[in-house]
Amino acid sequence: MDNTKRRVFYSFHYKPDVIRASQVRQIGAIEGNKSATDNEWEKITGGKDEAAKDKAIKKWIADQMEGRTCTVVLVGQNTANRKWINHEIVTSWNDGKGVVGIYIHGLKNFEGVVSTQGNNPFDYITFGEPKKKLSSVVKCYNPAGSNSKERYAWIEKHLSNAIEEAIIIRKAN
Repeated sequence: MDNTKRRVFYSFHYKPDVIRASQVRQIGAIEGNKSATDNEWEKITGGKDEAAKDKAIKKWIADQMEGRTCTVVLVGQNTANRKWINHEIVTSWNDGKGVVGIYIHGLKNFEGVVSTQGNNPFDYITFGEPKKKLSSVVKCYNPAGSNSKERYAWIEKHLSNAIEEAIIIRKAN
């Protein structure tokens, strides 16, 4: 596969999965977007009515996706079918970016706790005519391993190839 460093957008459920996502974002072969800190997020969303807040969030997401070739959805216990996760997936797909999922429930958080596996987020999104589930073409990988360290090693070893494959899948669909 291609050895160039890909620029990807990471999509994940912030509160419960930010530590797990941070572990994945630190993998050196991939250049990922920096997630907003609590202070930055307050500037984006604070003191606004719902319509203004949605507009600000959409702009932030669009700015973060600029120049990215793939979106990696880091799937935790409650990631699937969340408003902004769905928006990021749909936007990425519609913009022709590769899309791939990696389950991260098996990685430890700050307290050293792993969570249970969530649903595949691509089951909730359809595309094309007739409408097909995005999960029929987009892959969502469940890293092998019996503990957090082994699952992280699997992600580190296979993430670049999963991204390249996602880009090829998107071009074919």
